[in-house]
Amino acid sequence: MLRTLSGLNKATEGSAHWGEHNLLHGKPESHVRSGVSHVSEGKSVVAELTVAENLDLGSLWRRNKKEAAESKKQALELFPRLGERLSQRADTLSGGERQMLAIGRTLMSKPNLLLLDEPSLGLAPLVIEQIFQTIRGIVDSMGLTVVLVEQNAMGALKIADTAVVLNLGRVATSGSAADLIADPAVRAAYLGY
Repeated sequence: MLRTLSGLNKATEGSAHWGEHNLLHGKPESHVRSGVSHVSEGKSVVAELTVAENLDLGSLWRRNKKEAAESKKQALELFPRLGERLSQRADTLSGGERQMLAIGRTLMSKPNLLLLDEPSLGLAPLVIEQIFQTIRGIVDSMGLTVVLVEQNAMGALKIADTAVVLNLGRVATSGSAADLIADPAVRAAYLGY
């Protein structure tokens, strides 16, 4: 779903708009220029590049170097651990650090809609908690809208305002995250208790 919204896959029908921008048409770079950025599932950093070089990739299309420097500063404030590893190659980072780098690099493009695909995949529980809290912090401090696709349903619901539960690609239910957590039918069917 997120690959389609970010322009990586072509949609065959339907519509999805972010402001005036039709997300089901156009190339990924036009989506980024209109404020839509995607952190894909899995390995989404360039392993051979340093942390600093990976971050810089996120702002390549921006002409204003001062804004790019400010974005980098903001990303490093969100993820201080990356600041300690700026000259380190990405392939030497832990899984959690790579995920931080992927999110930080994506934030360099100054999105107003951030698409996150399974950010907790393969991470240790302590790191998952840190990533989720950072995502919530991004929403609160930067005012971004985040679309989070996540199999760790309870973790995602704890940080979400609104949630949509999909079952076989169709909307099974939606509403406030708090209401979905409190709903016995949702808990039994999707949260395992």
